[in-house]
Amino acid sequence: MPVILAEKPSQAKAYAAAFPKGNKKEGYMTIPACSTFPTGAILTWGIGHLVELKTPAEYSTSWKRWNLNTLPMIPNRFEFKTAYKTKKQFQIVQGLLREADEIIIATDCDREGENIARSIIKQARVSQKPTQRLWINSLEKEEVKKGFERLHPGEKFVSLYEEAQARQISDWVVGMNASRLYTLLLKSKGLNHVFSVGRVQTPTLKLIYNRQKEIEQFVPEDYFELKADFKTNNGTYQGKVNKRYKTKEEAKKVIEKHQIKEIDTGTVQDIKVSQKRVKPPLLHSLSSLQTLANKKYKYSPSKTLEIVQSLYDEPLKLVTYPRTDTQHITKNEFAYVQKNLDSYQRVTGDIFEPSSLQPNKRFVNDEKVKEHHAIIPTKKIPTEQAVQKLRTDQKNIYFEIVKSALAMFHYDYEYEETIVTTAVKGLGFYSKGNVEKQRGWKVLFGSSKQNSKQNQQQIQALPRLEKGMSADAFVHIHKDKTKPPKPYTEGQLINMMKTCGQLVDEDEEAKATLKEVEGLGTEATRSNIIKTLIRQEYIYVQKNIVHVAKKGEILCQAVEGSLLSKPEMTAKWELFLKRIGEGNAQKQTFIQNTSAFTKNLVDTAGAEIDKLTISTEGLPKPRRAKGKKGTQQPIALCPSCQKGEIVQRKSFYGCTNYKNGCKQTFNRTILSKTITEAQVRDLCEKGKTRVIKGFKGKRTFDAMLVLKNGKTEFSFPSSSSST
Repeated sequence: MPVILAEKPSQAKAYAAAFPKGNKKEGYMTIPACSTFPTGAILTWGIGHLVELKTPAEYSTSWKRWNLNTLPMIPNRFEFKTAYKTKKQFQIVQGLLREADEIIIATDCDREGENIARSIIKQARVSQKPTQRLWINSLEKEEVKKGFERLHPGEKFVSLYEEAQARQISDWVVGMNASRLYTLLLKSKGLNHVFSVGRVQTPTLKLIYNRQKEIEQFVPEDYFELKADFKTNNGTYQGKVNKRYKTKEEAKKVIEKHQIKEIDTGTVQDIKVSQKRVKPPLLHSLSSLQTLANKKYKYSPSKTLEIVQSLYDEPLKLVTYPRTDTQHITKNEFAYVQKNLDSYQRVTGDIFEPSSLQPNKRFVNDEKVKEHHAIIPTKKIPTEQAVQKLRTDQKNIYFEIVKSALAMFHYDYEYEETIVTTAVKGLGFYSKGNVEKQRGWKVLFGSSKQNSKQNQQQIQALPRLEKGMSADAFVHIHKDKTKPPKPYTEGQLINMMKTCGQLVDEDEEAKATLKEVEGLGTEATRSNIIKTLIRQEYIYVQKNIVHVAKKGEILCQAVEGSLLSKPEMTAKWELFLKRIGEGNAQKQTFIQNTSAFTKNLVDTAGAEIDKLTISTEGLPKPRRAKGKKGTQQPIALCPSCQKGEIVQRKSFYGCTNYKNGCKQTFNRTILSKTITEAQVRDLCEKGKTRVIKGFKGKRTFDAMLVLKNGKTEFSFPSSSSST
């Protein structure tokens, strides 16, 4: 009997829904005999990665302590282990795989999905078993069934696994060694902080730092323009000479040369009217959706990913695979979107006659779709009641995705652009104005107040003018200052990471490479990288503007000039990794190159750090240091055993007396809300917290947390009862 290995429970549930209902067991489900599986099948899952690389201490006791003399840490052979938290599920999966006649890999269709599956198979010691690969990018029942009926040979995707492992191992080598190296070197300069370093997060941080320094060091310069207010019988308008002058005297000389008075007469010399068309925007990749959601709704990139993932997963299944870098679909997807066009219009309330029902290459291009197509709505049409049950953030993102699909069928936005040249004593003043002719696809998205204000400032409404018409001219010199570059918003970081090749000035090859590999990180990892930079206290976000914190500034100064600080390094990595995935390069060669780079870094970084003069002013106190046995400073006396103390672990709060049987724990995250040490202290000492805002269930709600019989429960402000 075949065993199907999914990536996570929600994915497995979606697969199961495409077949006759079977039995649900602990850690797996059965699929009864059917046309696709004549003898039935077993469906099991990972919980993301069930297998991970061993820690340094598991290779050698000398690697347990952070010491410069033990660097670089490069094992002769890299070893994997079962993740502690998911050990039980691994044992279930391992047992099923060992009994299987055939394994069907049904994890996500990308290199990390392949890595998750193959790592589990290898750790379970069943690599010799025949494998097939499910390769689909939709969880709709029809597509799932079709996918299982046309499986691919498993060996076709082994090179993707090699690519992912090369990335995983090399990130371990660089991250583990560089983090210890810079932490210890900076400690010798009096800094007692842990500095996490990585080949994607560090150049990303450095690019943000570079922009911040550019802004801080920017010296504004005055410049002058010649402007004129024109008045005709039909109305007023403004114009300016298309040139900037460095000094007021320079601008004055131009006025004097043309003998222009403060109040003079102008003549409409030329009127050029052009018909302009703007095509509908491309469909959404994850990056474009994250950028839009941040600009429009101020959602962080990680929040947007979380929202769109919830729309993709069971039970909603309203949108297609979210972690995609493609903005095109194939003719197959277009066919079902076109078929459901009326239904999608009713969902969003945007009723219009389509301009065409034929596929347009701007959106529909089979050649541009590789692993995944653009994010679009699925065939599942939600009822009005189902839409109302969505959280506000889910509804916002779902509507953006549906509307982007509807825009394919809408008319172009059309406007008339008028450029007027008004001559005053032979000096030309230029005026520009637009007249909207057809809103087309723009009616789907409306326009924000901010954008409307910006458009009004940039483009004026011109009165009716004719060539040769006279106008009273009020000419003046306008003084302005050059503006510094704008700081990044959190949403712009996504686009900056994707297009960072444009920021590389000297190395044309690196610039081309970064363009080819689409910059730093991938669609699936960019938001997590930003989240990591925030968690490491390298950056912080205030009113959606990204700032580099003091700790981040120090790390950037420390890595200045090294390859670790440059996006070119990750570009070369990704290009080599891509070749591994295509079967044109070897995993071992890549790991050897990474090891050589790391050895060189260890040899040279110390001399560079010695040259640094580091100011610690504004640097917050280091996080609570770990004790001898790896436990952190106590938060409160354990309310359960009254002997141990509650401390913060990696992903939860727990009692130090756990070895003697105390099982008291507190979740660090409850319904997307991070529970702070202060709130845990209140639970332990007072039995309840104050009202905590923003728990995210089916709807967002506020509640107190109360401790009852060792368990944390909700208590609502308007009610004395808890649930």
